[in-house]
Amino acid sequence: MKRREIKRSKSGGAPKWMVTYSDMVTLILVFFILLFSMSQIDLVKFDAVSESFKNRMIFDFFPSPVPMENPTESTSHMESGKNSNEFETPTQLDDINDRDEKDSLNNLMDDVESYLDENGLNNVISASRTERGVVLVLQELILFEPGKAELLPSGEPFLSKVGSLLSDIPNKVKVEGHTDSRPMSTYKFPSNWELSGARAGSVVRYLISENDFDESRFTIVGYSDTRPLVPNTNPGNMSQNRRVEIVVLENTEETEE
Repeated sequence: MKRREIKRSKSGGAPKWMVTYSDMVTLILVFFILLFSMSQIDLVKFDAVSESFKNRMIFDFFPSPVPMENPTESTSHMESGKNSNEFETPTQLDDINDRDEKDSLNNLMDDVESYLDENGLNNVISASRTERGVVLVLQELILFEPGKAELLPSGEPFLSKVGSLLSDIPNKVKVEGHTDSRPMSTYKFPSNWELSGARAGSVVRYLISENDFDESRFTIVGYSDTRPLVPNTNPGNMSQNRRVEIVVLENTEETEE
């Protein structure tokens, strides 16, 4: 018996349903691409919004950096912040504060120089403007007797003037005591370290007691003979090195190390 041959159908390409399916997938892909393209962030507006977050005061005092597409009629200029100029930005405030501090110290310097000129004290007191702030150098002979730390009446008028000027500014104050290189050895002051520190303390104690200052504004340092202005080679130089320096610091927030 002759075996029947099985006819195999020849493949004519992809099934017809595949064409319809492919078209549908393509249309869906195009649809999502259109959605994605329409949802892209406006980079200009995004940068403006991100910048506004960096400024902590912008929401209270400045209009939105992103323009409103549909502003309501009830929104007033005062609500949007257009007419508000009561406060500056934090950066501007910092610049203003720094400028005010420098102006205050410059005014302090001018007042001290005028006082010294009027009272003929330039030979015993000097004032200078440095990176540290305003530095007032008071020689020993106007403040103390040799080897002692009790204030003399001759130094009180100038310290009172300094106190009145410090009342007008918030800057911190550092008071430094200095001696010459001659050894000090007494029951009260075993060395120049104790003497220099005690003299600085006497100046601060007078300023606080006469003006009721906040004690946290002041720092006392005794340098002994470690920071001479001139070499301790003769009595004249030694006299210059025996001094108290009142430093009105540049920065109101931090005390100089």
